[in-house]
Order: sequence, then structure tokens, then C-alpha cells
Amino acid sequence: MAATLSSAPAPSKHCSIVRAQHSPPPSILSSSTKTAFHGLSLVDRRWAASVGGGSGRRRRVLQVNARTAGAAKNIEVEVDKPLGLTLGQKTGGGVVITAVDSGGNAARAGLKSGDQVLYTSSFFGDELWPADKLGFTKTAIQAKPDSVYFVVSRGAQVDVKRLPKRPAPPRFGRKLTESQKARATHICLDCGYIYFLPKPFEEQPDEYGCPQCNAPKKRFAKYDAETGRAIGGALPPITVIVSLIIGIAGVGALLVYGLQ
Repeated sequence: MAATLSSAPAPSKHCSIVRAQHSPPPSILSSSTKTAFHGLSLVDRRWAASVGGGSGRRRRVLQVNARTAGAAKNIEVEVDKPLGLTLGQKTGGGVVITAVDSGGNAARAGLKSGDQVLYTSSFFGDELWPADKLGFTKTAIQAKPDSVYFVVSRGAQVDVKRLPKRPAPPRFGRKLTESQKARATHICLDCGYIYFLPKPFEEQPDEYGCPQCNAPKKRFAKYDAETGRAIGGALPPITVIVSLIIGIAGVGALLVYGLQ
């Protein structure tokens, strides 16, 4: 019995790539998917097909670029004069540190070239002013006789035109720098402000007042920088005296009404 066989036509060389593998790549990651980890982003997904030999193969390639961005941060420091830095006008507004002297006060305080200046001390030191214009910032810095408080941004660009004024950090309890400690000679008995200006305290006029609480000059006592205390027997603070007087008056009133 003769068997009859039917044969299918031979596949063409041009159809060697299996069409079933032409399904679109899974959309697990978009071209700009970000992870939940700070500073990391997954970008640039690429798919490639390669054909080799007589048969076709579609090879999927997933290319991931992980970029770790340095965390932006604000730095607040107080720098003694001479500062040892150079300021420049930033394009589009703002002030940037263009150079820092090696071994200078600014370098020891941790400031670096490229830091954007956000705030500096005001003329009288009671506020922090946004560093928008270079000329105005330099004038405010020159008006400060002893030290300048800086707030700088490192790793991020900030629009200083939108920044409001800020009150200066309280001076009470602030840790003195080595140069300030070397110049510290007097302390205010009412609020604890430590006098460390280059001008000797004795040369200050009689009208001089504490820059923190406006106490008169006579409310200052000599200060020992090593112990952190006033030297000698000075009068107690006004608040203590007032409290003592009120207490005595209260006790007297109770005695009078009690006897009646």
C-alpha cells in the first residue's frame, strides 16, 4: 500500500524570527521611575534585538543608571573676623562664596567655596538678613565689629528673594570660639551675655548697654573664661533683687492680715 505524504512548504529564511516573541516589553519601570530611597533614581530603560547566525533571537536588555545625589543641607556657623573668604554675585540673584582662605576662620568654621549664602548678620546683629545683593551683604558684614553669623546652602540652589528676615540666634548659652574665649573679659549679670569685642570693655562709654537685654554698663562683671563664671562679688541680677523684694512684701502682708 502506498502511503501518500503531504508536506508543508519550507519556511522562508526571511521569517526566521519567531513572531511570538515580539510581545511588548513589560512596563514595570517607566523611563523615569524613582525609588523610595532618597537620592536614587532609576532611569534609561533600553530594549535591544540581536540577530545572529541563521536563526533570529530577540535579546532584552535592561539598562539601569543609579545616581546618588549628595544630600543638600544648610549650615549655620558664626565666623570671627577676619573672615578669610571672598564673596561673589550669583547669576540670577544671590551671593555665593567664591574662595576660602586655607587655614582662615571661614575654613575652620566649615565654609567652602561654592556655598550659597542664604543669611548673614544684620547691621546690629539682632537679625539675620537674606543675602540677595552682594553690595548690601558686604555692607552688613563690614558693620559687624567682631563676628558674622552665616547660613549657607550646600548642594541646592535657593531663591533668596523669597526668604524672610530671621531673628538672630540667642547669644545666651552660645559656645564661644577659641578666639572669642581669648577676648572674653566681662559678662552681663542679668542675661549672661559675654563681652568679647576687640575694644576693651573699660573703653566703652558709660552709656554702653548690653546688646542682648539693654542692661547698663554697671551690670557687667569681670568674666573668667576658664570657669565660665563672673569674677568677684558682684551684685545679684536685678530679677533676683525684684523677686526678693516681692517675696518680703508678700510675707509682710500675710503677717499684717494674720494679726488682724
